[in-house]
Amino acid sequence: MTMVAIFVDADACPVKDEAARVAERHGVAITYVANFGLRPSHDPMVRNVMVPLGADAADDWIVEAVAEGDLVVTSDIPLASRVLARKATAIGPTGKLFTTDSIGMALAMRELNQHLRETGESRGFNASFRAKDRSNFLQQLDAAVQRAKRGG
Repeated sequence: MTMVAIFVDADACPVKDEAARVAERHGVAITYVANFGLRPSHDPMVRNVMVPLGADAADDWIVEAVAEGDLVVTSDIPLASRVLARKATAIGPTGKLFTTDSIGMALAMRELNQHLRETGESRGFNASFRAKDRSNFLQQLDAAVQRAKRGG
């Protein structure tokens, strides 16, 4: 079995507890990376990394630390793209798996939505986070950890 780790882009992440449950169930180390507000843990498999304030400080730290086969929980599409380039897995809080086939379209849609917000044509409201999203995330992360541990 392959040694795998989970990294969580933890600022404003709604599934930190769920990620911890999956990591614990599989005996996988988990690292939360944030600018602020992490709860301390006495679990040796849990690591908290506080990065300086800055637009991409957490993203940069994660990209430097992630290895091939690791998993990253993030809703940040540019970070997901960088993670995929490192041959790691990127999964969103709703369970959406970012892939090399889908990341280009995700980046393009992000750019389009940003343009529409800037021009006032869209207010940019995000869909609310639902219980179904949380459940889907748990299923998808569990499956991704199992694949990663098998080396696939």
